[in-house]
Amino acid sequence: MRFWINLILFPPSLSMLYQDKEEVVLWMNTVGPYHNRQETYKYFSLPFCVGSKKSISHYHETLGEALQGVELEFSGLDIKFKDDVMPATYCEIDLDKEKRDAFVYAIKNHYWYQMYIDDLPIWGIVGEADENGEDYYLWTYKKLEIGFNGNRIVDVNLTSEGKVKLVPNTKIQMSYSVKWKKSDVKFEDRFDKYLDPSFFQHRIHWFSIFNSFMMVIFLVGLVSMILMRTLRKDYARYSKEEEMDDMDRDLGDEYGWKQVHGDVFRPSSHPLIFSSLIGSGCQIFAVSLIVIIVAMIEDLYTERGSMLSTAIFVYAATSPVNGYFGGSLYARQGGRRWIKQMFIGAFLIPAMVCGTAFFINFIAIYYHASRAIPFGTMVAVCCICFFVILPLNLVGTILGRNLSGQPNFPCRVNAVPRPIPEKKWFMEPAVIVCLGGILPFGSIFIEMYFIFTSFWAYKIYYVYGFMMLVLVILCIVTVCVTIVCTYFLLNAEDYRWQWTSFLSAASTAIYVYMYSFYYYFFKTKMYGLFQTSFYFGYMAVFSTALGIMCGAIGYMGTSAFVRKIYTNVKID
Repeated sequence: MRFWINLILFPPSLSMLYQDKEEVVLWMNTVGPYHNRQETYKYFSLPFCVGSKKSISHYHETLGEALQGVELEFSGLDIKFKDDVMPATYCEIDLDKEKRDAFVYAIKNHYWYQMYIDDLPIWGIVGEADENGEDYYLWTYKKLEIGFNGNRIVDVNLTSEGKVKLVPNTKIQMSYSVKWKKSDVKFEDRFDKYLDPSFFQHRIHWFSIFNSFMMVIFLVGLVSMILMRTLRKDYARYSKEEEMDDMDRDLGDEYGWKQVHGDVFRPSSHPLIFSSLIGSGCQIFAVSLIVIIVAMIEDLYTERGSMLSTAIFVYAATSPVNGYFGGSLYARQGGRRWIKQMFIGAFLIPAMVCGTAFFINFIAIYYHASRAIPFGTMVAVCCICFFVILPLNLVGTILGRNLSGQPNFPCRVNAVPRPIPEKKWFMEPAVIVCLGGILPFGSIFIEMYFIFTSFWAYKIYYVYGFMMLVLVILCIVTVCVTIVCTYFLLNAEDYRWQWTSFLSAASTAIYVYMYSFYYYFFKTKMYGLFQTSFYFGYMAVFSTALGIMCGAIGYMGTSAFVRKIYTNVKID
């Protein structure tokens, strides 16, 4: 029940107003290898000791935090607001051989840990090795410097000191100190220190946006000029043919997209799967648009798991979009198994995401990683799918079938399909599909680098205005490319444009996934089965979702174009 409440009504931040001498909690979160950001473990999975202070209220985690592997545990340190603490020992580690080996392994793999004070993250290093790699040292002294403005905490800094050599069968004392200082930083601006404007607002980022914008202008101009001129000539030729008598028309050389007017609105092959993909793609686009707008208005990066919680909430709330577009398209294509289509459309994306997460979860459980999703969280996600997404999808499907489910094509569909003539190899749908994703990928691949770096490295992505521009550019480029591809296909008298338009736009996902391989091997230092599986598993999910979204955008734009050109030509 707590997950539902947290999901629908976002929980308040842990940041609060403090009175003098009031308790301030230091939460210990996770520990793990620096180069593997997602491979994290509970802080006390290493043989650290706990402070003497035990009494504290229980902390309730949100759904987003549970899915992201946040494991907050009380440090046991006694910290009070505006009350300095002189260097003091808070616990002692009885270092036997087993504990020493655990610390040595952590130091060899560059383990770092994360803590929270008043929702502000703090990072520290477990220890370090000497130059020869023979002796290993543990940082035993946490020097905390906390800034306050009025009765709020606005800044936290950690300095690790007290380097102690790890020797078996010795006792290591862990100590800390707290220094409070007045700060001029406003509470609203306290997360600015974690942002990296020099990275995200670099000239390359601005140049990539400008370059993509110029590509849009060029493509739109090119499509408008070429297609309008070509279509004008086509209309003139077809009008001239209409004025010929039957003998001249039979002797004439008829060719082009008009010849397939009786088949162009023929239902696509596998209409159930096709309509489910289109509905899912429209929903993903709606989720992307809404989440980006919310992120532009609200600083979601200031609260743990808030971005993921928002995305899950918006995805569930936009389920009628999936049902409406998928159900109406399936009805227009003459589909009769609309209940089966609704189920497939509703569970297509959740099944893909949950299936991948379930597979990676086995590896996380084997590693005893904090990323292992608890059983209660799995139940909560399943409940959302069955009791929120499915009913809303049903509502959308019923509305779509009743409001726009009637076929109103400008041309009749022939009873017998027209034979598809032979054409040059570069006009084949398979070739068009492979080439169709190059330009859309070219318009977003620089932004992909910044998004990948913020997710797989230690950067906080906050320039959602850039992301909105890139999304708009991606939509325009995708529609322009698929319209051109479809025109060439129809001009070759091949009426199989539905799947071709979808797949030519969706092929952007292939290039994004290929780019993820380049990023993994040349831009990161990730290693190990868990991190590698996590990376390529979720990159496959991301790429597939992006491909489905682009495919739906391409199909919707192309569908409007095809309907327009066949409405304006006179058909016998």
